[in-house]
Amino acid sequence: MQDTVRATMDAIQGASSGNMENLDSTIASRAHYSPPWADVSIIGIAGSSGSGKSTLSQAIVRKLNLPWVVIMSMDSFYKRLTPAQHKKAFENDYDFDSPEAIDFDVLVDCLRDLKAGKRAEIPIYSFEKHDREEKTTSIYSPHVLILEGIFALYDPRVLELLDMKIFCEADADTCLSRRLLRDVRDRGRDVEGIIKQWFAWVKPNFEKYVDPQRKVADIIVPRGVENRVAMAMVVQFIEQKLLEKSRHHRAALTRLEMEAESKPLSRKVTVLKETPQLKGMNTIIHDIDTSSEDFIFYFDRLAALLIEQALNNVSFESTTVTTSAGYTYNGLRPCGNVSAVILVRGGAALETGLHRVIPDCRTGRVLIQSNLRTGEPELHYLKLPHDIDQHEAVLLLDAQMSSGGSALMAVQVLVDHGVKLDRIVLATYSAGRMGLYRLTNVFPDIAVVVGSVVPDVEERWVEKRYFRC
Repeated sequence: MQDTVRATMDAIQGASSGNMENLDSTIASRAHYSPPWADVSIIGIAGSSGSGKSTLSQAIVRKLNLPWVVIMSMDSFYKRLTPAQHKKAFENDYDFDSPEAIDFDVLVDCLRDLKAGKRAEIPIYSFEKHDREEKTTSIYSPHVLILEGIFALYDPRVLELLDMKIFCEADADTCLSRRLLRDVRDRGRDVEGIIKQWFAWVKPNFEKYVDPQRKVADIIVPRGVENRVAMAMVVQFIEQKLLEKSRHHRAALTRLEMEAESKPLSRKVTVLKETPQLKGMNTIIHDIDTSSEDFIFYFDRLAALLIEQALNNVSFESTTVTTSAGYTYNGLRPCGNVSAVILVRGGAALETGLHRVIPDCRTGRVLIQSNLRTGEPELHYLKLPHDIDQHEAVLLLDAQMSSGGSALMAVQVLVDHGVKLDRIVLATYSAGRMGLYRLTNVFPDIAVVVGSVVPDVEERWVEKRYFRC
């Protein structure tokens, strides 16, 4: 067993070293930004019904304790049933344990979207209704995806997308007892129907379709989560993959910085004109003796000026209105809806100014924080308007921008959700020249409105004073 484990780990490490060489060559050959989820690592876990696939997947996620490792169950991809099949399903006469019951086309499309860094809509299947629900579940930006199901290693198209293949095995009595417990507790089934299906479909199909999948597995895991050696191997593999992605991401950001040093500031960057009024407000904002109340008051005023300047990048169309005096006025109106995305938490300092200018503006939120150890930006939370891709303009708000790593990731998130680059306007109180270079070098079509350009080394301080903590 130890020799097998050692040989498998050597093979994994050899494959990882080759991947790192490919990553390095990729960084050298491209100039665009690639987020950590652009090439998600997919792990397939197959095995008999009740063999412990779900338990193993959940144990791996708990062990890693990271928000970027996501489980996707193949149970979500059962096909819609015809009326005749639906009737059979309620009579426990429909074979759910055959490959024909799984919609592999939809599954492969979802996996390919996730592999490409796109958002995927995952079906929701109700075992009580034996039908798909109308709503779906969105999966976006996982760094590692665990695909678990009895046929996770069955379809050749799925196998091409997997980075690691695992087969869970357990004795038949254990599998049956687990299935009985799960289906009665979670799926509203009766014991007689479960046993009928087990001997009619589950056991024969295991021998015909499921067990042969062990031949393509990288690791065979007997006893599921009780097998600590296998668990350690899988966790180590995932940790190594995450480390590779982190290194790749940080190296790409460093390369962008080197490329940007020799380039002038983009003409799409607008710096607020330093009028006496603006300089006076900045003096109050920067003064260490300014009270919290005055700081918030003047920062809100300045935030409103930033939003007004940002709206100059929105498309308008001609319109004619009638004045209260009965005259006709030829004017302009926005071509469509304008929404805003707040980069938490600093961007929230601009929210009062936003609603002074656009009272009914719809807003979304993105939380991106830098890793304390590596400095790498990490996406922790995302909530966007559902139709944001149809909006005429999207304002991306942050109080300050230094390196530009968070802004790059936030813009990529919007692009992945269908927002066109020329409709994105970043508004920020202050920005470092290097961050502006990075952002406009990767996304030259995006507009940027900034209150002032400051040294790259300036630390974030606005939100601390604005929120008093």
